[in-house]
Amino acid sequence: MVLLIKNGYVIDPKSGYEGAADVLMKDGKVWKIGEKIRLEEELAGAGAKAEEASVIDADGKIVAPGLVDVHVHFRDPGFTYKEDIVSGARAAARGGFTTVVLMANTKPPVDNVETLRYVLERGAGTGIHVESCGNITSGMKGRELTDMDRLSEAGAAGFTDDGVPILDEEVVKRACDMAARLGKPLSFHEENPAFIQNNGINAGAAAQHYGIGGSDRQAEIWMVERDLALADGTGAEVSIQHISTKEAVELVRKAKKTNPHIHAEATPHHFTLTEEAAVKYGSLAKMNPPLREEADRLAIIEGLRDGTIDMIATDHAPHSAEEKGRGITEAPSGIIGLETALSLGIRELVEKGYLTMMELIGLMSWKPARFYGLDVGYLSEGGPADCIIFDSREKWKVETFFSKSKNSPFLGEVLPGTIYYTVCNGRIVYQKENQVCACAASTNLACAKSRAERE
Repeated sequence: MVLLIKNGYVIDPKSGYEGAADVLMKDGKVWKIGEKIRLEEELAGAGAKAEEASVIDADGKIVAPGLVDVHVHFRDPGFTYKEDIVSGARAAARGGFTTVVLMANTKPPVDNVETLRYVLERGAGTGIHVESCGNITSGMKGRELTDMDRLSEAGAAGFTDDGVPILDEEVVKRACDMAARLGKPLSFHEENPAFIQNNGINAGAAAQHYGIGGSDRQAEIWMVERDLALADGTGAEVSIQHISTKEAVELVRKAKKTNPHIHAEATPHHFTLTEEAAVKYGSLAKMNPPLREEADRLAIIEGLRDGTIDMIATDHAPHSAEEKGRGITEAPSGIIGLETALSLGIRELVEKGYLTMMELIGLMSWKPARFYGLDVGYLSEGGPADCIIFDSREKWKVETFFSKSKNSPFLGEVLPGTIYYTVCNGRIVYQKENQVCACAASTNLACAKSRAERE
């Protein structure tokens, strides 16, 4: 497989390179990056013919590494009416993601090798890189550690009980020690139920609107402070998941000064919306942890800007329309996010001057990949042939989703950042509908599909 991407503006957050260039991909790797690449010269003696290559003209578009989302729920096994690994991977590719790390709160949970193997085998056939975490505790009950050795050997990318906080301090401490020995990261869901009357809605204006107690910010603050202290000195790479409060951001900022193994992630909905959205959109803006106040949203943005928060992760959480149609206290928490994440980052962070495009792409590719030790998320010669081609200025309307579920407060919005192609392992895994692909080979399936649509 040979793919030449011509005339694009290339961004690589790992090396810091950016500029007008062509990108030549061959056999799943980036063969060359440079100006005005000539196929005949580059392929001479390489066992490939120029006329068999596919060519994409990326004039006026950005060519960046395939995005990496390290916090995704594909609901498989157990809840495939919401999402499955195949539909989730399609949604990821449409959003520009070529690598995802799945959370382990499935049914059964990924607390055993058999379930992990099922997930990884299903993911291997999707066209993108599907990794999975294993659970920290058996049955996600917070009492006994899983066989982290065996899960690691079987391919677990890291460990988490995401969706459920681990309240037992001794269990957290032992998990940190074990993760450090295995060289695998831990990701913690930080919500102490002692401070929560009704989850998913901030204990403030939103809770008052619905006449409920809601979720107090102290639920997150208490857990973050405790876990940062427990992780200290263990050497474990620890991430604070989907951070939502200004106090937690500051706790992470201070911890990083003495512990280089501390990390944090922020979701697009937490740097875009406040609890006002929970009033406006109801259960479509209900998530754990909940949307907070404007001061919290701005603190998260500052954390992304100054490096306190290392990663942008979607916490893609599909639910059915029937489930989300229940009352505010009965509806499940969570929204989908794979197909709108890049656009929200462009609108909220780049266009408003908080981040450069290079910084945004780094937070959505290279940095999350580095946390999980994955050889993806960068665009350089000899590296993986994973990339996204998009127009950062062109707007599109959020009308349909590739995800099985539609639970998003952004439905109907017009956003910047039209994705034209997603390429994984040198193959086109997504292309914008009706987009003309300048393909030199009539056998290329993606291009043939495009031609059929035009005819």
